[in-house]
Amino acid sequence: MYSFLISLLALVAGYFIYGKVIEKVFGIDSSRKTPAITHADGVDFIPMPAWKVYMIQFLNIAGTGPIFGAIMGAKFGPSSYLWIVLGCIFAGAVHDYMTGMLSIRNNGAGLPDLVGKYLGKGTRTFILAFSIIVLMLVGTVFVFSPALILGDIAGDGSKMAIMLWVGIIFLYYLLATLMPIDKIIGRIYPLFAFALIFMAAALMVCLFVKWPALPEIWDGLGNLGEAEGLLKGQPIFPCLFITIACGAVSGFHATQSPLMARCVSDEKLGRPVFYGAMITEGIVALIWATVSSWFFFDGGAAATGAALTASAPDVVVKVSESWLGVLGGILAILGVVAAPITSGDTAFRSARLIVADFLNLTQKPIRNRLMISIPLFIIAGFLLWYNIADEDGFNVIWRYFGWANQTLAVFMLWTATAYLVKNKKGLAYMITMLPAAFMTSVCTTYLCVAKIGFNMPTSWNYIIGASVFALSIIIFYILYFKATAKKQS
Repeated sequence: MYSFLISLLALVAGYFIYGKVIEKVFGIDSSRKTPAITHADGVDFIPMPAWKVYMIQFLNIAGTGPIFGAIMGAKFGPSSYLWIVLGCIFAGAVHDYMTGMLSIRNNGAGLPDLVGKYLGKGTRTFILAFSIIVLMLVGTVFVFSPALILGDIAGDGSKMAIMLWVGIIFLYYLLATLMPIDKIIGRIYPLFAFALIFMAAALMVCLFVKWPALPEIWDGLGNLGEAEGLLKGQPIFPCLFITIACGAVSGFHATQSPLMARCVSDEKLGRPVFYGAMITEGIVALIWATVSSWFFFDGGAAATGAALTASAPDVVVKVSESWLGVLGGILAILGVVAAPITSGDTAFRSARLIVADFLNLTQKPIRNRLMISIPLFIIAGFLLWYNIADEDGFNVIWRYFGWANQTLAVFMLWTATAYLVKNKKGLAYMITMLPAAFMTSVCTTYLCVAKIGFNMPTSWNYIIGASVFALSIIIFYILYFKATAKKQS
């Protein structure tokens, strides 16, 4: 528990100290009018109160990511604490802040346009297609997972019951994607965000009251789950860094931050909205990692009457009901069902806006929104059919999503690095270059050793990782000095 307490304080300190550093490096200007004001259209560009923008941003990026990812990541042991804290402060929150602020400075531009501007037009086309794929995967898994749970609660868990809930959730997604952002999302998201924060806070209070005997960081950073039989063939590097994404660094956030960049009325709100929401998500992930550590390593599974191999949704429900009673059961439903739904709808909304920006198609007329949204939902429908038809379909799609999600973060971090090189002096680019190189190493290594990739021997992981890290920095400096020489000439 001391590791948890230290990690919690580190995250809070990170917001006030390193967050201020990042803000200073970027250089905010409150006198500049934001896109929410200069491009107001009553649909996507709408100035909203700071507290509401923060709440929506938090729920947009959170979903079940800081819950499920942290639960699965906790199986690795105390090393999950270090990744959540260091990843969140120095990579994830920086990633989200730079995405949001660059979007504000570029008239609310989405991820592909930002990448294209700073990394080249060819990269823009690739990221356009890649981000649409990731968003379709997000929308699919965040339809199917709550439909599974609701099917078990309200029915017998049959395919017919699941398909009924898929249809209901899908209908909501369509409405949320088409309607102005302040009509549905702006009204219900703050309530769900409050429920998610309240749930995490209640569990944190229980942790302090119970003060369980948990593995500490100084007890060792090895793969504790493998020793306990919870994990097989999953080395900490790179698997931990793919498993815990939303609680540390997540490329999906790069598709979501521009949504709120179009609603922020002052640049000074960037740190609380973008950096702050990510730190909040890190705290939620930290709480669930600690609760799960109790579940896996301190008799929690037996105490709640669950199997040690219980799935992440089962862990949420069992722990919540055991620790929080009836209220915990209600909040568990909100956390496990509402949270993914509220990430899925903004995934489709982001996809619509990315395609609209690419086609230069204004989104004020409803027919233009339908023109883009209907094909996207048809594609998602095929993915959902695969999920339902194949028993292992969901797990396969989730694994691909995990890698693709972190790969998006790689591109956004290099985009931010290119911006800092071109617009700032000195070594400012280091704040994004180092996490960019590290995540490049993680994603490349995972693609090499994972079964969904090239399935190389896992014993090669550190050699591959170190080589890619060094090579990416070397390539960066070659391009950096080449660009500097060209600029001077």
